[in-house]
Amino acid sequence: MNIAIWVVVVIVVLLIVWGIMTYNGLVRGLNKVEEAFSTMDVYLKKRYDLIPNLVETIKGYAKHESETLEKVISARNLAVKANTMDEKISSEKNFQSMLGPLYAIGEQYPDLKADKNFLSLQNELQNLESEIANSRKYYNAIVVKFNNMVMTFPSNLLAGMFGFHRQPMYEITDAAQRENVKVQF
Repeated sequence: MNIAIWVVVVIVVLLIVWGIMTYNGLVRGLNKVEEAFSTMDVYLKKRYDLIPNLVETIKGYAKHESETLEKVISARNLAVKANTMDEKISSEKNFQSMLGPLYAIGEQYPDLKADKNFLSLQNELQNLESEIANSRKYYNAIVVKFNNMVMTFPSNLLAGMFGFHRQPMYEITDAAQRENVKVQF
């Protein structure tokens, strides 16, 4: 009888320890997801801040491209105003789709391509795009780890109990963004 009580006590203690460790793992995972998204958000903000300067530089050379430039600025403004993670991901995808036409304008004007200010801004934007791509990869890797923990047994029992839920991946959904970029010289 005494052994049965000890077995029950040990099982209860193990379940409590497992519960604490799993809960803490979920909290750490969610914090990593938020940190990864914040890192990406910093790079996106830098890009959003750079775009008006690039657009103003292009305006001087491409006055009749104002509709495209206005669409880029409008998409940028929507992205900057987004508050939630889902809104930011959605508005960023829309903004990303507007960058193609902006790059195309730059390619159409030889004088613009020779402008030192434009070249500097374009180089800075390319570097930011690389940083954004890396931060998206990091974010998605962290989200996969967290989502696996939220969805797999037995940790999903605690995740559901404490309100942890899957986090959104950063995915390209627009077919135009999936196409290869045409580079012509």
